[in-house]
Amino acid sequence: MKACILSGKPVAEQIKNEVKEEIRKLDFRPVLAVIRVGDDPASAIYVKNKIKAAEEVGIVSEHYHFAEEISQEELIKEIDKLNENPEIDAILVQLPLPRHIEEKEIFRRIDYRKDVDGFHPINAGKLFQGRSSLAPCTPAGVIELLKRNGIQIKQKHAVVVGRSNIVGKPMAILLLREDATITICHSQTKNLFEITRQADILVVAVGKAGFIRSEGIKEDAVVVDVGINQIKDEKKLGEFFDGEELEKRIEIFERRGTVVVGDVNPKEAMQKASFLTPVPGGVGLLTVAMLMKNTLKAAIERRANL
Repeated sequence: MKACILSGKPVAEQIKNEVKEEIRKLDFRPVLAVIRVGDDPASAIYVKNKIKAAEEVGIVSEHYHFAEEISQEELIKEIDKLNENPEIDAILVQLPLPRHIEEKEIFRRIDYRKDVDGFHPINAGKLFQGRSSLAPCTPAGVIELLKRNGIQIKQKHAVVVGRSNIVGKPMAILLLREDATITICHSQTKNLFEITRQADILVVAVGKAGFIRSEGIKEDAVVVDVGINQIKDEKKLGEFFDGEELEKRIEIFERRGTVVVGDVNPKEAMQKASFLTPVPGGVGLLTVAMLMKNTLKAAIERRANL
C-alpha cells in the first residue's frame, strides 16, 4: 500500500487567499515586523519566505536585522519600540537566537496582542484554557491541514512525539480541543514505539532525521512530520528514498550539497500510513500561511481596542 501524500501547498494557498480577501475589505493594511538576529542562512531563507507571503496577501512587512553581537538588553529595547509603535500590528522574532539571548525572556517581552507566534505566556494560557488566542502557527497549521482534507480528529487517538513549547505541547492542546484522545511522548518515554504504534494520528516533532520508522507506525495511520533536518551525506539518501524520489533527491543533493528530510522515514512510512505529509512541502507551508492569518487577527483585534 502507498500512503496518500498530504501536501501543504493547496491548503496553505487556500488560507492565504482567505486572508487576502479579508484584507481587501479593511480600510488599513496590517503591518508585520520581522526581527532577525545574526546571519544564520536558514533563518534568512525563512524570513524571506515570510516577507514574500506577506506581500502576496497584502500585509506590510518591516524587516529588522541585527548583528549577532547585539545584547539581550539592546534587543529588548528594540522590541519595546515596536510594542509602543501604534502602526505595528504584529511582531515575529525569527529563531534560533544567539546563545547569549534567552528566548523565553524575548517572547515574554513582546506585547501579547502583537505576538503572532503565540509564544507569550498570556497567549499560551488562553490556549490552555480554550479561549480565543493567537495560537502557535505550526500546530494550528496541522489542525487546518487535517480538517481541510476531511480527516477526522474527533474520537481518534493522537500521539504527539515531542514536548516543546513551540510545537509539541500546543499541538496536544489543539488536538484535545478537537476531541481527540492525546498521548505525548518524549525522550524519557519507555517503549516509545509501542505507544506510537497505537496512534490513529501521529505527529512527530523531535528534530531527528528518520526517527520514526515502520515499526513505530500503525497500519493506515495519518502521519504528520514536523521535522526539518539536513542530510549532508549522499550515501544516506537511500535510507529515506527509493525509485524516482531517490533520483530526485540525489539531483537536489548534487546541486545544493544537502537534502532536507523530516523526523519520519518516508520510504518506510509510505508502506504503512494512509496519509503522510512530505518534507519539504508539508507542514512548513502551513506555518507561513497561519502566520499571515494570525497577523490579520492580531491587527483587527488590537485596532478595535485602540
